[in-house]
Amino acid sequence: MKISVVIPAYNEEKYIYQCLSSLKNQDTPPYEIIVVDNNCKDKTIEIAKRFSVKIVKETKQGISYARTKGYNSAKGEIIARCDADAILSSNWIRIIDYNFTKNKSISGLIGALSFYDYDLRLKDPLHILDTIKEYIFKIYIFTMKKLIGQYPFNGPNMAISKKAWNIVKDKVCLDDKQFHEDIDLSIHVIKSGGKIIYDSKMIAQFSARRMKNDPESFFKEYPNRAIKTINMHYPRSIESAFLLLNAKLFTQAVHSVYNLLNSSRAVTSSGNLSSLKRSSLGKRNARPEL
Repeated sequence: MKISVVIPAYNEEKYIYQCLSSLKNQDTPPYEIIVVDNNCKDKTIEIAKRFSVKIVKETKQGISYARTKGYNSAKGEIIARCDADAILSSNWIRIIDYNFTKNKSISGLIGALSFYDYDLRLKDPLHILDTIKEYIFKIYIFTMKKLIGQYPFNGPNMAISKKAWNIVKDKVCLDDKQFHEDIDLSIHVIKSGGKIIYDSKMIAQFSARRMKNDPESFFKEYPNRAIKTINMHYPRSIESAFLLLNAKLFTQAVHSVYNLLNSSRAVTSSGNLSSLKRSSLGKRNARPEL
């Protein structure tokens, strides 16, 4: 099958090379690779042009606009999508091709996610964050499946048929501040009669930078937007209200654990300063950065 890969990008010069390298090293090459320039001001596009890719420009800022531009530009029967900081397993395209060839009735496909640079430099004697890291995406995926009835699309590692996209492209919501773009697309596909499946062999790794740099957004704002999107699409029943509450409490609990451990690290670092030599106190690298 002809598989187009779409990569929305905004100032991704630190990551785009490794992403495109992982696509270049696929054992089954994609039909085309489309990098969507969402007003990059760094060297992202300069780096992307070193590879055999198609560059398309989207001047309206936002992931939903960039995604839509890329999907509409794709010529393949299947549109695969990853984030610009993703590193894809060498059989990624082959796994996508296998699923859509074997299951003619499916509209979408998602795979497994993990971090490749998870190093928060926090004191975590109980390995709480390691456990969260291992299961956070599984919990998210299966919670969302319970809430919307099928597996949810996941931007860093997903594929959708061009046919399914054409059915919903004029219905999807584009306001990233109001809607969770992946959940919104999932619900539109499901409502149109589509089917989204999960294959754990479809593997992508991506950066934990969002969790490290802005945990408030990663653990609270982003999941809360998903919950808000579901609420806006579906009438609330007793069961859905209960599940939504549990999902919200879980994300808030994870964020609280992060804050607790982060505070512990800060206190420990501060306490250690007294034991340092006076000459080292003025150095900017005396305290490790997150």
